[in-house]
Amino acid sequence: MKYQNSISFARELDAQDPLGRFRTQFHMPQQKDGTPYIYLCGNSLGLQPKSTAAALEQELEDWKNLGVEGHFHAKNPWLPYHEFLTSAMAKVVGAKPEEVVVMNTLTANLHFMMISFYRPDSKRNKIVIEADAFPSDKYAAESQIRLHGYDPKDCLIELKARAGEVCLREEDIKTVIEAHGEELALVMLGNTNYYTGQYFDMKQISTWAHNVGAFVGFDCAHGAGNIPLDLHNSGCDFAVWCNYKYLNAGPGGMGGAFINERHHNDKDLPRLEGWWGHNKETRFKMRDAFEPIPTVEAWQLSNPPILAMAAVWASLQIFEKAGMDRLRTKAIKLTGFLEYLVNSLGEEIINIITPADPKRRGSQLSIQVKSADKSIYETITKAGVIADWREPDVIRVAPVPLYNSYEDVYKFYEILKSAIQNAN
Repeated sequence: MKYQNSISFARELDAQDPLGRFRTQFHMPQQKDGTPYIYLCGNSLGLQPKSTAAALEQELEDWKNLGVEGHFHAKNPWLPYHEFLTSAMAKVVGAKPEEVVVMNTLTANLHFMMISFYRPDSKRNKIVIEADAFPSDKYAAESQIRLHGYDPKDCLIELKARAGEVCLREEDIKTVIEAHGEELALVMLGNTNYYTGQYFDMKQISTWAHNVGAFVGFDCAHGAGNIPLDLHNSGCDFAVWCNYKYLNAGPGGMGGAFINERHHNDKDLPRLEGWWGHNKETRFKMRDAFEPIPTVEAWQLSNPPILAMAAVWASLQIFEKAGMDRLRTKAIKLTGFLEYLVNSLGEEIINIITPADPKRRGSQLSIQVKSADKSIYETITKAGVIADWREPDVIRVAPVPLYNSYEDVYKFYEILKSAIQNAN
């Protein structure tokens, strides 16, 4: 698309936007004078849907009026509550309903998955991970390695970009996987890197990992609700994600997990087990030996927190109406507009480290202002922009297609341009 550098052009795009109506379904944070912030931080915490309060109030009301009977007689009975979310969540991440469950939180789910899919022995004990993976992922991997009696210094292989580059080349990922093939137990990457915004070809990486006999899993925290993931067809063994970023489930909101259906009935696959993973028909008989549900639900431990789950469901109902394909179409156009405007400031001033190819990124652009420090970020914050700073020198900006507008993007550009001019 041919973009134009003007506020009138941005407003014209907004007027033509078939998803523009969804913006009114979210609470926009307000400055002290009542002016809305330019909120470009949905990659860190999504905005609150206006329907969330009513969803929570419904469960509070049923708890108040029904007590324990709410498990069976609430408007949305609590006993099967997590099942209400499954179909919509499966569509968001591109999986079969039986492969997806909303449960726990991100790093907890990552540990649960590694119990099943990281089973080191004297020959295969290594994990491949990004050198700049989100710190919690590295902490989890290191602790799992130690749990099995091995040393992370020997067993954690960190993928690093080439000298002078920031993003990983996928051919280098292949080289590392093949070089350590017989020693490799697990390849575990963020499918969309939190720092650079780079999106990886999960199907290709899964093929490379499986070819050497390793399992493969992805942290989709920055992919779920951002990019159509197609998890089932990717061939990966497992994936985990949080729902509080692009999926708007609230601070510290619940996470989700995917396990490919080919593993559901593998009796040799270890896992942590609890009563919510037990046969639903006999779960309350209490005396039976564990009988796993023949889906990803077998990995559940405890009955779900209904209030937290209500917030996830409120957002998923909006995603059902918007549709991931339409959101992706707008995201490419909206992020492209941001890229066009930021690049117009000049390559001697700006460097976008996120891949330029729309197929290799989501809604986030990671921007470096050359020869500048965090003061630029602090200036745009004071001017009404909510974005995100990551050390040592990156401003992460994420125009979310569900509630951000082209005018938001243009106003951000004007504020950034002014901050750079005033700093020189």
